[in-house]
Amino acid sequence: MIKIGVLGDIGSGKSYVANSFGYPVFNADKEVSKLYRTNKKVFHKLKKILPNFFQKFPIEKNQVSNAILDKKQNLKKIVKIIHKEVRKKMLIFLKKNDHKKIVILDIPLLLENKINNKTYILIFIQSKKSEILKRLKKRKNFNQNLFNKFKKIQLPLDYKKKKSNFIIKNDFRKTTVKKYVKDIIKEISKWKKSY
Repeated sequence: MIKIGVLGDIGSGKSYVANSFGYPVFNADKEVSKLYRTNKKVFHKLKKILPNFFQKFPIEKNQVSNAILDKKQNLKKIVKIIHKEVRKKMLIFLKKNDHKKIVILDIPLLLENKINNKTYILIFIQSKKSEILKRLKKRKNFNQNLFNKFKKIQLPLDYKKKKSNFIIKNDFRKTTVKKYVKDIIKEISKWKKSY
């Protein structure tokens, strides 16, 4: 099984690109939302370390946002708890899809949390900053301060780009993404024998 990790800035179109491959996608953001809504164990862990913010279950987005915006260390505390659960979910996903030729991992902190290994194929999504901000501002509940806090815990984009096997220059056009994806799959199938 070939594991493809999708890297890039917040709002660069990682999830769209991940879904364009037509293979099973593990979307960490969706898993996190699910954990907040359904996992009481996560709620109790968060309540224990940040009791002023996590008081009712299911966890609502504003509880998380308020905790993150209150203190710099809070985001790291939350990530530490959530990351363990996301990793478990990813292992279940990989086991369930182990007969598939390719799986796509759409995990924002893939490198930061050392989830990848040397066999992963990394694809960096490069997008114009102005285009990213324009798109982010259209999102419901977009918060510039939250965005900045998340940026601070991420590795530099140049580092992610250097680590990547492929770069997709995303201009947010379907045809562009489709062409890149097609070319990448073609290239990967040439390497396939070494996996």
